[in-house]
Amino acid sequence: MTEILSKDEFRSALQEAIKGREAKNASFSAAWADGSLKREHFARWAENHYHYVGPFADYLSYVYANTPEECTGAKDFTLQNMYEEELADIRHTDLLIRFAEACGTTRERVEDPSNMNPVTRGLQSWCYAVAMREHFVVATAALVVGLESQVPSIYKKQIVPLRGSYGFTEDEIEFFDLHITSDVVHGERGYQIVLDHADTPALQQRCLQFVRWAAEMRFSYTQALYDYYVRPDLEPATAAA
Repeated sequence: MTEILSKDEFRSALQEAIKGREAKNASFSAAWADGSLKREHFARWAENHYHYVGPFADYLSYVYANTPEECTGAKDFTLQNMYEEELADIRHTDLLIRFAEACGTTRERVEDPSNMNPVTRGLQSWCYAVAMREHFVVATAALVVGLESQVPSIYKKQIVPLRGSYGFTEDEIEFFDLHITSDVVHGERGYQIVLDHADTPALQQRCLQFVRWAAEMRFSYTQALYDYYVRPDLEPATAAA
């Protein structure tokens, strides 16, 4: 039987579960960073990203409901995360739509679920399923450690060309700037909840599996954005073949 890992060993294993599967290394992220994308590609990204991150507070609400009353710190963090997504200062999805409109699409198109591709639909469904069905610590590992904790490393790489290569204003890219800051905090709190409450070998191993799967899901989602929307423009010969 697998023995329980120390907190230091477990944290290292969680970080290792993400390595090699980071969304920042997918083709869409690489094209974004090297200045190859057009505003219409960012519009397609926003139309998909809305349906992944838009329900994030909904995912967390199921995690909150599944968290025992005695786990006060975990419940407080999840509730605060939900509040920040929906109510603090400005709704995060409104900032995303502001960016989308600067890219030439509309609020109506962004909010229309028929404009997301099947891989995005799969990621959204997976997030709902994990949040509803899994132990709260496993769901926190998947959604916060596996998915949300990646955001700062992704956006730090992407925000520089948004300002320079693509010429967006600071107001238009506030969505990215906000998440570079907030998701550092969210990611670290997620790690602490998982380290504190995954208190059996079985729970630790399930958390590791779901972090691995979460990273794979986000990588696949990001790669699919390239395959669906960018490859036909930048690689027409490959797409035709």
